[in-house]
Parts: sequence; structure tokens; C-alpha cells
Amino acid sequence: MVLGDSELAGIGLIGLGTMGASLALNIAEKGFKIAVFNRTTETTRKFHAEAGDLAAQVVPCESLEDFVAAIKPPRSVIIMLPAGDILDQQIGVLRGMLDADDLIIDAGNANFHDTNRRTKEAKAAGVPYLGIGVSGGEEGARHGPSIMGGGARSAWDRVSHILEAISAKHEGQACAQWMGEGGSGHFVKSVHNGIEYADMQMIAEVYGIMRDGFGMEAAQIGEVFARWNEGPLKSYLIEISAEVSRCSDAKSGRPLLDIILDRAGQKGTGRWTAVEALHLAAPATVIEAAVAARNLSSRLDERKAGESLFGAAPTALDLDALRIDALEQALIAGKIVCYAQGFGLLSSASEAYDWSLPLPDVARVWRAGCIIRSTMLNDMADALTQNPALNLMFSDFFAALLRDNEKALREVVAVSAKSGLPAPALSAALAYFDMMRTGRSTANMIQAQRDFFGAHSFERFDEPGAHHGPWHKS
Repeated sequence: MVLGDSELAGIGLIGLGTMGASLALNIAEKGFKIAVFNRTTETTRKFHAEAGDLAAQVVPCESLEDFVAAIKPPRSVIIMLPAGDILDQQIGVLRGMLDADDLIIDAGNANFHDTNRRTKEAKAAGVPYLGIGVSGGEEGARHGPSIMGGGARSAWDRVSHILEAISAKHEGQACAQWMGEGGSGHFVKSVHNGIEYADMQMIAEVYGIMRDGFGMEAAQIGEVFARWNEGPLKSYLIEISAEVSRCSDAKSGRPLLDIILDRAGQKGTGRWTAVEALHLAAPATVIEAAVAARNLSSRLDERKAGESLFGAAPTALDLDALRIDALEQALIAGKIVCYAQGFGLLSSASEAYDWSLPLPDVARVWRAGCIIRSTMLNDMADALTQNPALNLMFSDFFAALLRDNEKALREVVAVSAKSGLPAPALSAALAYFDMMRTGRSTANMIQAQRDFFGAHSFERFDEPGAHHGPWHKS
């Protein structure tokens, strides 16, 4: 395939899965000519045939050689493939066909450690490389995702006009931002997904309390979520929770939620976030609880055996002990704690990896296009602008919100525990809040134990230095 200069694409994309195809159409719709390639030729042909009015902006390629030839130098190539070896293999093959100044952009859900490695390899070879996190699912990729870039600033600047054009907009501001060097963009996306896990889990927990504790029907629960979406919890996840709760199954006529198997899947990004939080000693306990809850959900047969052995939780709560409004307030408090942990993790990673992550900009990028978009992120951006080093819970705005809603979180967790209704993420949020408001913890006992069995020493209030107890003296 030989194209004239005017026919060459300004950018290329490899991988026409759900996200890749949507992103390619978004790029084409914004006026950028794009070359596309998929390992399965039939997929490429079908994509082009179904592109409709945008087909003229798409150059379908049936070989990598044609694909490279179809892009105007210096080339920029987006790769949308699964994380892992398959991506490394594709980069290796592609790099052998590209010029030294051609830019490879990994826009998949890569582990940021892999992106760090690939960035270093590219730098050593003297070739540009960019890793970007793209959030928003199929709908976001097609009409405006949140984009988090990582790598050399010069590489970001080469394609920022395209990425900003295709991104979601919040009050006219593009939700696309360079986050820093190396794998910083993919790390920010990973933390986004961890927060997403936690937010979804807390919503699922209050759904369970309404369903199993209050005995409410799915449609009634949907109305509650819809009402909450008009207040402080206004967000994409609350909005879709209302929609799915009110949806009926076309086959049976029953509420769709009532026939969906309670076994949740995951792609691994939430787990990466939890692992990295432990590695950096940055508490992200709400995310960790959410990841564990998904893992437990997959053990369906084991859970059924447990119910047979120990009995199910009570089918109804004492309605005098808990109000529906308390669930909304508990979610508000839990959300604040979760985000405080998430931004704390970003801060720890920024210091550990020398990224200088722009935390206020992270909050702004998440305000539209991504799965965790919510009105609360405006106030988070403001709080982080005033003091990015401060725990988000301690900022004036969110401290006031926590004071107003902490009691409800405590009530919900207490009643759930007493009734046998699991609320692991909300419980983790409450435990973190209580530890962070406790000036005198119980870690002195742990230090004494550590010194007793391992001579690890301890500090004293009344004098400096390392000390040991008299544990083994006769």
C-alpha cells in the first residue's frame, strides 16, 4: 500500500478491541486521520466497514509494514493490547520497523513497573516512549475519556493536542494531563481503579443493607440511589447504581439485579494498587478491603457451604436502629476516607519514585470522563491546591463533612456487624478514621512484644534513643 503525503495518517493505533476501536473512532471524529491495525485482519476490515461517516478518516492496514508506511513521520503509534508479554512482543516487532524518532504510546492497563522498565529501555535506546492511563470504559474511550500521561514531557507534548482533543471536558477544561516521568501515568490510573473498586464496594454494601436488612425491592433501592445522586454523592457510580437497580430483565420480567450471579470479576489493577500501597507503607485499607471482597465473591460454593454451616444473616434489621439517610451519610464519610487514602498513596509514590505528581491536577483530570467522576472532586482539587501534603481528611472542607457524617458511618458499621451483614470496606473506612483520630495508639504494646521476642528495641516518652526492656533478666 503506497499513499501520497496528503493521504498519510497523523497517528496510528494497534489493537481494535473494545477500547481500541472506541478510541480510534474518537480520534477520527475529532478530525485526525488515523491508521489502524489488528492482528486479525477480519477485525480491521469489519471496523472500517462499520465506521460509517468516519471511514474516510480511517486508514485500515492489513500488515504492520502497511501500517507503518501509512503514518506520516515522525510517527506516533498508540498500542491498545493486554498488559504483559504480548505487549512487549508487539513493541519489539514494531520498534524494529520504526524510525528512531517515532513515538510508541502504550494506552492499555499496564502495570506501572512494566512501564518504568519500558521507559528506561526506550531511553537507553534513544527512542521516545509514553505510557498513558485511559479511564472511562468503552463509552469514555469513544466520546471523551480521562487521560493520565507518563514519560518524557517532550513525548507528551508531541501528541498532547490529540489527547486533549479526544479527552473529556469539565467546564471547558481538558481532562488530559501529563503526570510525570516513567510509569507515573499508569500508576495514577491504577490508583484511580483502586478507588473505583472501593467506591463500588461501599455502594454494594449499602445496597446489601437495603436489600437484606430493610427488605427493599431493587426498584425501591434504585429510587434511593437516584435521590442520593442529587446531593453530595452525585457521581457516575451512584447514577449507574440507580439505573441498574431499576432495570428489568427482558426474559423474565424480574429485576435484573435479582438474577445476576454475585461473583465479581476484576482485571487486576485494583490488586496492583493494594500491593503497591503495602510496598510503600501507605495505608489504603478501604481499597484492600474491596479487593478482598471481590476475591471472596468468587468463592461462591465456599460461601454457600458457610451459610449452610453457620446460618444466614438476619433477614430484617431493627428499623429504629438505622435510617436510610444514615446510609447516605455513611457513604459520604467512607468516600472521603477512601479518597484520602488514594491521594496519600499517590503522594507516597511521588516521593518514592521522584515523580512530583501534580495532585490537584489528578483530581481535576478525574472530574469528567472517568469511572470515579463526581462533584466531590472539585472540592478535593481545591483542598489539594491549598495544601497537597495534607491528609485530605484534615482539610477544612472535608474535616467538616466528616464531623457531620462520621456518626452515621459508625451506626451503619455497628448495625451491620450486629446483624451479620458484611460491610468490609465501610468498616475499613471507620477503622482508619478512628486510628487517625487517636493520638495515643496501642502500638506501644506491639513495640514491647517485638523487643521481648526479637530485641528490636523501643523508644520512650521521657528520654531519647533506643531502649530495651528487662524481659530476660533473672
